[in-house]
Amino acid sequence: MSLAVRVIPCLDVDAGRVVKGVNFVDLVDAGDPVEMARVYDAEGADELTFLDITASSGDRATTYDIVRQTAEQVFIPLTVGGGVRTVDDVDKLLRAGADKVGINTAAIARPEVIAEISRRFGNQVLVLSVDARRAPTHGDGAQPSGFEVTTHGGRRSAGIDAVEWVRRAGELGVGEILLNSMDADGTRNGFDVEMISAVRSVTQVPLIASGGAGKLEHFPRAIEAGADAVLAASVFHFGLMTVGQVKQTLKDAGHVIR
Repeated sequence: MSLAVRVIPCLDVDAGRVVKGVNFVDLVDAGDPVEMARVYDAEGADELTFLDITASSGDRATTYDIVRQTAEQVFIPLTVGGGVRTVDDVDKLLRAGADKVGINTAAIARPEVIAEISRRFGNQVLVLSVDARRAPTHGDGAQPSGFEVTTHGGRRSAGIDAVEWVRRAGELGVGEILLNSMDADGTRNGFDVEMISAVRSVTQVPLIASGGAGKLEHFPRAIEAGADAVLAASVFHFGLMTVGQVKQTLKDAGHVIR
């Protein structure tokens, strides 16, 4: 029995507001996170992902407040990421009402933190966010898989192979992978199915595909490439499609939905 495919709206939050851009720049305001979370819960979203995109520099207190308010409004799993560096940060977010916590830059800097968090809270709470883009396979900046990890919203190369990083994170005990295609982000040209299948080939950890959703037919392709869940932001925020329409498209393509 295959697990049901999950459909996950993503709220990118900056200074307490949901924003959306293309390749993480030219951000426009998309609304109030608590209100939008309530709408997505009512629409039948399976989970919500909440990314504090300026947390690494900004004020964390705002985030805890919004997480608390959102958790009171919705009854589906809530993943929160952005600026998470330590076991203590995870503890605070879980106490504020998060069900899962996403980690990215801190794990690249110190991979052991994955094992520390998994040991303390169980791996089901830990989502590794991987911001990956295409890289050359030969010459300067080459990576064996042709995909590299980036930091700072895709602006900086971490100098590590994305596929190898996912494999290692699985060994360290991460519970889930959120695979963001930096090349596809906000373009609405479709998920990077080659990247999804490359990552799927090295891990059995649940895989969420992110970046590039623009049409209903893009979603089944991501699942067929190996994703267990699909995540999107702007197409939902700006009313191009609903969670229900995505679920129906997945169902019509023969996938099990909740």
